Amino acid sequence: MAKKRKRTDVPAEAAGGEKPDDSAPERPPRTLFGFKDPAPGAEPASAAAEAAAPFRNKEKVLITCSRRITYRYRHLMQDLYLWMVKSPGGPSVKFLVNAVHTMEELKLTGNHLKGSRPLLTFSTNFDEQPHWMLVKEMITQIFATPKGHRKAKPFHDHVFAFSIVDGHVWFRNYQISVPHNEIDKVDKGGLDKMTLIEVGPRFCLNPIKIFGGSFGGPTWYENPYYISPNQIRALEKRQKAGKYVKKVKAKVRRKMHEMENTLEPDEFAELWKGE
Repeated sequence: MAKKRKRTDVPAEAAGGEKPDDSAPERPPRTLFGFKDPAPGAEPASAAAEAAAPFRNKEKVLITCSRRITYRYRHLMQDLYLWMVKSPGGPSVKFLVNAVHTMEELKLTGNHLKGSRPLLTFSTNFDEQPHWMLVKEMITQIFATPKGHRKAKPFHDHVFAFSIVDGHVWFRNYQISVPHNEIDKVDKGGLDKMTLIEVGPRFCLNPIKIFGGSFGGPTWYENPYYISPNQIRALEKRQKAGKYVKKVKAKVRRKMHEMENTLEPDEFAELWKGE
């Protein structure tokens, strides 16, 4: 006699006909230093307990590297300043970094080998004024590969483009895309089909001051059109406060108007009170 087949337990989700949500999570808002982490209230209690405390250093931060370029003064985690310094004797240039966009935010499809040497291109207005000529020379010494360096790659596969627009230095990074044949060498007839594909990141440098020394010294140049981000934020706060003050004054004027122009008693006001 055949045995009866045991009934397997059906999951609650399958029995109810509910399907798991496969949609991608909503992208968090982006800040200057990347995308914000989700709010602690939106995470499960276990995940929130395991997560490390966020970095909230409001003091000055100095991070240096071997190529004489650094960023410091992350003021309240809102502003990003960049120093280009020729150490140890100077000169040095201080920039405010604006309009930072990365591959995390934009759909930049370019790509290149990590550590390969780039080509540097500059707009023609870098040679019009002395302070821009100095900035061009410092950028060249920082980003260009020294001639004959033993770790340099024997080819160029990307381009760093620097251009001046409205007194700001705009940076772009492009991949050099060349059509290849089956062999490794590039077809000479295919060089006219060379294209540039943006890799990123892209950002804007607003020059503040040029100093004669390393991170200081005599001021050689000061941007007369530079406005501190703190001043901009303070102006916005004053404008918001001005709206509130206007509302308060309007209420006071309304009360004074009602007190000065009282309504006369109406002869028909108590007509129906006796009934």
